[in-house]
Amino acid sequence: MKHLFTLILLLSITATGYCQKVFSTDNSYQADVKVYVVDYEYRADLVVYRAEYRYEAEQNKNSGIWFFTEYAYQADKKIYFTDYEYQADLKVFFTDSKYRAGWKNNKKKALMY
Repeated sequence: MKHLFTLILLLSITATGYCQKVFSTDNSYQADVKVYVVDYEYRADLVVYRAEYRYEAEQNKNSGIWFFTEYAYQADKKIYFTDYEYQADLKVFFTDSKYRAGWKNNKKKALMY
């Protein structure tokens, strides 16, 4: 029984650690990163795939696959969506295809670590 509990705990930790977990804040001062959503992929620093489940994400935590958490304490990063591009630290484009997710501007990668 003890081994079963340990195995279940290990699997649950492994499954939740794969993606970049983010929380969307209501105020910019609460955020680690300010994000602006662009209309076209070529204008983005990062192409983001929104994972519906934690297990959908790849092992690389900074690959552009985001899982939005319900609470701030569950997140790796807190983000704030700005209304204007000049207010943002990072420009993102949301895609429906997981394989298209990734960095377009590697200089901005440090923002999400």
